[in-house]
Amino acid sequence: MIQTTLCYLERNGKYLMLHRVKKKNDLNQDKWIGVGGKFEEGESPEDCARREILEETGLTVRELGYRGIVTFVSDRYPSEHMHLFLARGFSGEETVCDEGDLAWIAKEELQALNLWEGDKIFLRLLDTDCPFFSLKLQYEGDRLVLAVLNGEKLR
Repeated sequence: MIQTTLCYLERNGKYLMLHRVKKKNDLNQDKWIGVGGKFEEGESPEDCARREILEETGLTVRELGYRGIVTFVSDRYPSEHMHLFLARGFSGEETVCDEGDLAWIAKEELQALNLWEGDKIFLRLLDTDCPFFSLKLQYEGDRLVLAVLNGEKLR
């Protein structure tokens, strides 16, 4: 099982989003996602999130909220546990990302972006006071066929 992190940096009602348009053979090609990546040996979820945020944005996180875990199951890719974070406190100068284009997007505009269907579910959860959650997303190709939130089937 692959272990990854995904973090949404929040400022003034906007999230810092990454439009994945620069890497070849990217499973997220042309999608808008948060920032994050795969664990390195010995990292905790928080260690990985902080490192990936710094590498991809140039920003150092001060306030990091661990909001949930997302289990991805796919007929194309290995299964993945993605640790989901929300960051509201950070410092530094934003840099250019070699994986895509960074942009601050108003939360109310997110659903209009080219997002994975499952991302729309956890982005709504991030924008609530929902406690820590577990979300299972099952895909066939690019199509979401199953979503289970805290053991309860959503679709």
